[in-house]
Amino acid sequence: MDNKLTHFNASGEAHMVDVGNKAVTQRKATAEGRIYMNKSTLDLIMQGGHKKGDVLGIARVAGIMGVKKTPELIPLAHPINVTSVDLQLTPEPDSNSVHCRATVGCGGQTGVEMEALTGVQIALLTIYDMCKAVDKGMVMSEIGLLEKSGGKSGTWTREAK
Repeated sequence: MDNKLTHFNASGEAHMVDVGNKAVTQRKATAEGRIYMNKSTLDLIMQGGHKKGDVLGIARVAGIMGVKKTPELIPLAHPINVTSVDLQLTPEPDSNSVHCRATVGCGGQTGVEMEALTGVQIALLTIYDMCKAVDKGMVMSEIGLLEKSGGKSGTWTREAK
């Protein structure tokens, strides 16, 4: 792994990395995260009893929108041609949480790690927004990249802890 921060030029100024000479390859990244909440909040979500509607359905769409808007949110992220988004939200009653997993694909000159991570964050934030009236103490955590593939650096997978 390169030990150089690529978003800084030789003078130490922030800049957008030039990917113009990089090969176009198929790239994929998967990220995950969780939002923990009160049991009664998760029950509302799972039973579809929330007055705002289908919390997980709306959060899924918001996460997909977040993937597409990543370069507008992350200052040095490149606009890329996202070709696929699979965003799964799974209630986990044993831990009173909802697990989010986003897999993003593209054929391009730069990876989709930021898009996958943004999709997870936006989906979890949407759950928080929709449920904050009944549970302000929800906590988002364990957000991180699981794996990425494509490009010069090839495949990377997070080691289990």
